[in-house]
Amino acid sequence: MTLPPTGRAPSPLVGELDRYLFNEGRHRRLYACLGAHLLDGDRSAVFAVWAPNATAVSVVHDGNGWRAGADPLEPQESSGIWAGVVDGVGPGTRYKYALDSRHGRREKADPLAFATEPPPATASVLTRLDHDWHDSSWMERRAERQGDGAPVAVYEVHLGSWRRRPDGSSLTYPEVGLALVEHVTRMGFTHVELLPVMEHPYFGSWGYQTTGFFAPTARYGTPGGLMTLVDTLHEAGVGVILDWVPSHFATDEFALADFDGTHLYEHSDPLRAVHPDWGSYVFNYGRHEVRSFLTSSACFWLDHYHADGLRVDAVASMLYLDYSRPAGGWEPNRLGGREDLDAIGFLREMNDAVHEEFPGVLTIAEESTAWPGVTSATSAGGLGFSLKWDMGWMHDTLTHLRRDAAHRRYHYDELTFRALYATSERYLLPLSHDEVVHEKGSLASKMPGDDWQRRANLRLLYGYQWLLPGKKLLFMGGELATWKEWDHESALEWPLLDHPAHAGVARFVADCNSCYRDHEALHGRDLDGRGFAWVVADAAPDGVLAWLRFGATGECVLAVANFTPVPRTRRIGVPVEGSWREILNGDAEAYGGSGVGNLGGREATPDPWDGQPASLECTIPPLAVVAFAGRSD
Repeated sequence: MTLPPTGRAPSPLVGELDRYLFNEGRHRRLYACLGAHLLDGDRSAVFAVWAPNATAVSVVHDGNGWRAGADPLEPQESSGIWAGVVDGVGPGTRYKYALDSRHGRREKADPLAFATEPPPATASVLTRLDHDWHDSSWMERRAERQGDGAPVAVYEVHLGSWRRRPDGSSLTYPEVGLALVEHVTRMGFTHVELLPVMEHPYFGSWGYQTTGFFAPTARYGTPGGLMTLVDTLHEAGVGVILDWVPSHFATDEFALADFDGTHLYEHSDPLRAVHPDWGSYVFNYGRHEVRSFLTSSACFWLDHYHADGLRVDAVASMLYLDYSRPAGGWEPNRLGGREDLDAIGFLREMNDAVHEEFPGVLTIAEESTAWPGVTSATSAGGLGFSLKWDMGWMHDTLTHLRRDAAHRRYHYDELTFRALYATSERYLLPLSHDEVVHEKGSLASKMPGDDWQRRANLRLLYGYQWLLPGKKLLFMGGELATWKEWDHESALEWPLLDHPAHAGVARFVADCNSCYRDHEALHGRDLDGRGFAWVVADAAPDGVLAWLRFGATGECVLAVANFTPVPRTRRIGVPVEGSWREILNGDAEAYGGSGVGNLGGREATPDPWDGQPASLECTIPPLAVVAFAGRSD
C-alpha cells in the first residue's frame, strides 16, 4: 500500500497486488498494508482489517466515543479486507474494530496492531514504529557471527522475572537492556533469547498464549522501548533471538478467536480446532490468508525490531495430527497418514520467506520427535530450519545426572546414545526454562549429593554441554546455581553471587563461554560430523568419557569427563605427540572445586592408545570435565 504525503489515502487502500498475494497465502509483509497506519500530520490514520464474513466494519476509538458505525470501513473488492481513513486519531489513540455479522456484533482488537494498552486492558493503540538505529556494525556482520562455524551461546531470558526493582515491579525494556548487556557480556554469551515478548493477556503463560502477533507486550513499555533494548544489545555485539508461537493462540474473546463471527484464524473442525495440551486454538494452516498472516508476523519482528532469529515454539505439535490426541480424537490426512500436511507446507514457506528476505537470520525449531529433515533445506524435502533443539540430549543427560553417582555406570548409554544421531540435524543443546518449572526443581536442585556435590555435578553438566558439538543455550538462573525453581512472579536470586560457591559456578560458565569462543576446534565444526570423534566411550565402570574436537585450522581439543566423585588417572589417546595445554578444569578451586588437575597440561608421547597414534597420562578430577588444547596434524 502506498500512502500519500498528506491527506487521505487513495482508493483502493490496499493494492491489487497486496490483495492477490494475501489471498494466495504468499504475502510476507502484511504489516505494511493491513492494521492501522498514521498519516502524515498524525491527525488521521488508515485502517485495514480482514473480516470476510462481516456485514459491516467500523473503527471505535477514543475520538468517537467508541460508537460503532461512526467511522465505517469499506470492503476492498472481494478480498475480504475492509479499509478506510479515519480522522481525529493520532499517536496513543486506543481503538478496536466493531464487526457486524449474522452472529451479532463484536468488538475486536486489531490483529495487526503495532501496540496495545497494558493488560488487563485489551484495546489496540495507534503508534509509529520509529527508531534511530545504531547497530549497523552488528547487522553488517550478523551472518558471519551466526554462521555454522561461529560460536553461538544463548542466554534464555524471561523479561518480567530476570531482574526487578526493589519494590517488585518490572523493569522497562530499556532498563532491562542496559542490565542485560552488563551481565551477558561479563558471562560471555553471544546471544540473548527472549521468551515471547508478543502481547499476551495472561502473564502466567510467559507469552506463549499470544494475542498480539505484531505488538510487543505493553507490560514493559512501548515498541520503541523494545527497539532500544535490541539496539543496546547489538551495539555490545550481542544477538537477539525472539521466541515466536505460530502453533496456537489464546482464545480470549477480544482477540483472534471467532474473529468475524466465524472460525477465521482457527479450524472449524472440532477435531483440529483446540490444542489438547493448552486449551488454545490451533491455526488453520490450510487457509491461505492465515499463512500470509503468520509469515508476515515472522518477518515483522526481523524487519522492524532487527531480531536475529526466531525460536519457533512447539513445532512437534504442529507436525502431527494426533499430537496429544487420543484414538478417535483425530482424522488422518488425505494420504492416510498422521502428518499435518498444511502445517508442514506453512513451515517450509515461512522458513523460505525468512531466509530469502533476511539472509543470515536463524530459525530454530523446538521439535521433540525424530521428524526427519527439520534442518534440511526445503528444496531437499526438509522443513528449512537453521537449528533444532536437541531435546533428546537434554532429557538423557539430565536423567543421567539425577542418578546417584554409584548407579550411573549402569546407564552409560544415556551419555553415548547421542552419537548415533548427532549428525542427523544441525543441533543446539538446550538447558531451557521447561526444565526448571512445574515442580521439576532448579538444575542445581536436581543434582544428587550434598551441596558441594550438587554444584560439582552442575559444573560437570555445563562443561559437558559446552565441549560437545552443537550450539548452546542456558536459561537464566542456571549460572547462579540457584536452588529454587523458576518463578515468573519474582526476580532471580541475585544475592547468591555474594556467596563464593555460587559465584564460582557463574565464573565457570563465563570461562566455558570464553573457551568455546577462543578455541576454533570447539565451534568451527560445531555442525560438522568431521569435528568430533570418541576416544573413550566404553569405560562405564569408571564413569569416564573422552572425545576429540577438531577445528578446520588444525587445532584439536581433547575433552575428558568424570561422572563419578572419585578422581581418576588414565592414559588417553590423542592424534599427535607433544604439548597439550589444559584450557578448562571444572574442578578448579576458583570455581568451588577441589583443585585436582594436571598442572597446566600434559606431554603426549608416541605411544598408540585408544586407536590414536599418541597418548598422554591424564588426571581426571571428580565430577568434572577437563579439556586440553593441542594439534591434530
